[in-house]
Amino acid sequence: MRPGILLQHAQSPPVDDTIVRSDVTGIIGAITRPKWPRGALRGDFVELVLSAWSDVSDATFRDMFDSATIRAVRAFFLNGGNTCHLLGVCVASEEDLLDPSPVDGAFRSLFDHLRGEENIGLLCMPLLAYYSTASAAMLQLLLAHCQEMTNRFAVIDAPRDLHDEPLFRWVSALRDGAGDAASYGAIYYPWLMDGEHTMPPSGSIAGLFARMEKEHSPYGIRWPPANQPLQGVTHLSIPLRWREADALTAAHINPILTQPLRGVIVWGARTLSREPRWQHINSRRIVSVISEQLRRDSDWVVFEHQRPELWSNITRSVLSRLNMLWNAGLLTGDKSGLQYDVQCDAELNPPGVRDAGQVHVRVQLRPISTTEHIVLDLRLGA
Repeated sequence: MRPGILLQHAQSPPVDDTIVRSDVTGIIGAITRPKWPRGALRGDFVELVLSAWSDVSDATFRDMFDSATIRAVRAFFLNGGNTCHLLGVCVASEEDLLDPSPVDGAFRSLFDHLRGEENIGLLCMPLLAYYSTASAAMLQLLLAHCQEMTNRFAVIDAPRDLHDEPLFRWVSALRDGAGDAASYGAIYYPWLMDGEHTMPPSGSIAGLFARMEKEHSPYGIRWPPANQPLQGVTHLSIPLRWREADALTAAHINPILTQPLRGVIVWGARTLSREPRWQHINSRRIVSVISEQLRRDSDWVVFEHQRPELWSNITRSVLSRLNMLWNAGLLTGDKSGLQYDVQCDAELNPPGVRDAGQVHVRVQLRPISTTEHIVLDLRLGA
């Protein structure tokens, strides 16, 4: 360059922090009593926000967590993950992991805390997969928590010792026990191998979820996290044939296969739900993110006075966001507004609703990959 001429590189486009993120992952592990931090009590937890595997690889705190959780963090970053919340709960014994009523057990404080972490979109707990059927109660709590948070999704490992028909029965019982919350999670099988090391797949799968969203930003949730290779994996703990994969998919277990020249491939993209409209992961997550996005967009409504002008403003605001989501490819229709609609009027907000300090909004939409419309009922205010 000539003297006096300054070359300045353009900055990256600014990130829109109003858009709901769904790639941030929480990986939950355990800290056994000998490794508790000084002064810790049962149920206390440690949270570390990580942006790369190097944040963990040389850190002294890694020895505090169980090895399955640390291995899952490494797999998450190897597969393209960006941000991970490493969470470790101080447990007195294995019984804390197998508690039939975990909502009141050692993990209660952690889940209370997670309700305030709005940006976490994925949760996994690989340690549970080592305890087979005894972990079902904790998994149901995980699914119920994801349903409560709306935009959160659980990545679940198949138990280590269950295969074939016993695995199908276990998954069926988990689906029944979870009820409506079953659509907020997906299960993967079999376990993965990295050389001689065996590991549950959830860390790798969560990294794949994040990678798909990063590659198709800002709304990568519309891309099914399937037919993609996993990194840091040499082979499967149990090789699967295509015929076996079909049976697993029919049971809503997402199979992981080996393909020549491609490596280890995630082949399924189904939730645990028995409801047809929620059976596909991307459809469930699209609706979840839209619901959370509209809720955050409407925070300004809380202190407004109920009047027709407010209803009109809310309708315009919601339609504006839906138009943006349609342009991003999350909603069906040949043109904007064709396959979605918003209602916020006196019919939805009679005197009783207004007196309660609430505003009711009904949104009808049809996300891609679905064949029917879905109704969202938003209740804003107190």
